[in-house]
Amino acid sequence: MRRGTTTTTAPATTALFVGAALNSAVIATTSTVAALVMVDALGPAWGGVPGTAAVIGTGLGALLVTVLTHRAGTRTALRLGYLATTLGAAAGAVAVPVGNVVLLVGGMLLIGLGNAAAQLSRYAAAELVPARRRGSAIALIVWAGTVGAVGGPLLLLPTAHLADALGRPALSGAFLLSIPAGLLAALAVSGLDTTRRPRTGPRVPVRTIVRSPAGRDGLAVMVTGQVVMAAVMTSVPVQLHLHHHGLDVVGLVLAAHTLGMFVLSPVTGRLVDGRGAVPVMVLGLATLLVATIVAASGALLPQAVGLFALGYGWNLCFVGGSASLAVGLPAELRADVEGSVEAVVWISAAAGTLTSTVVLALAGWSALTLAAGAVVVVPGLLLLRDRHRAAPGAFARRAPGG
Repeated sequence: MRRGTTTTTAPATTALFVGAALNSAVIATTSTVAALVMVDALGPAWGGVPGTAAVIGTGLGALLVTVLTHRAGTRTALRLGYLATTLGAAAGAVAVPVGNVVLLVGGMLLIGLGNAAAQLSRYAAAELVPARRRGSAIALIVWAGTVGAVGGPLLLLPTAHLADALGRPALSGAFLLSIPAGLLAALAVSGLDTTRRPRTGPRVPVRTIVRSPAGRDGLAVMVTGQVVMAAVMTSVPVQLHLHHHGLDVVGLVLAAHTLGMFVLSPVTGRLVDGRGAVPVMVLGLATLLVATIVAASGALLPQAVGLFALGYGWNLCFVGGSASLAVGLPAELRADVEGSVEAVVWISAAAGTLTSTVVLALAGWSALTLAAGAVVVVPGLLLLRDRHRAAPGAFARRAPGG
């Protein structure tokens, strides 16, 4: 979408917000329920598989949504993404009663494709406003994740009652409610501008992205934030369980973390607009480092504080890195680069998710959190170097004036 179309900014932004919020609720509820179904069917070791499938689906979906944006426009790309969510929810609703774990994982993969549409919609929002306001536009769509992070889990019990009333297993309720949620998300974005972004050359490879300071910094910081966050967040419920804390404590700690991830997004957007993307990314990396050090003690209160700070450190990295791409790249290359970076970010998160509990089992909680914190050093040094670099990046040479 571009400014100057017949679609005004406010209704379009609202549509993007609603679509992202609905899909975030779907991903929050179905990933939780799918893990429980998998544990009941195959044992605790398999509990992370559905969530990993959703993460991989998000990475692959980022590339597919980008291609669709080029070929058919933003509206069609996002709508098809949300319809993939609907199809995935339907697959899950069928899989749970019969215990078909393959179909369940396939459904979560499709829901991940829809999540890619929700994630990339923040860049669509950025295209609606001048460069000086893109940080706030991105942050607003990220803030939509609050609906899923807070509202989604609250729907688990009502959806279970819904499933019971329909004579189906309680755990299928989240999938049943997610079917209309996906349809409503697709409907919400149906009025968006249909502007295509025709590709003027071949797809931008990752090796080219890393030659540009804007692309390199955004990629490095978002990957780091996602990996550190995913590794620690995935392991904390296991760590708390091993120390004999109940589900109430696990829920409170995770609630503190998800609150940190989303609730301060408007503040982050203002920081980006006022100070620029690079200082916000530096602050994000520093916050992640402090958060992992605080959480490493293993005591309950420091863990909760550290997990909140971890969430906000991720938010600073995610919004700041996204703004680096949305502002610092030529318009004709943004969609390709944003899609490629999104794919790398989510595939990296899948690796962090899968390896975190292994590290926890082998080396313990403190070693895991401190190792995760140490990851921020490399992108931090990269940011400091690029901030003082005067030479133009690869993208600037290819498209002067972008």
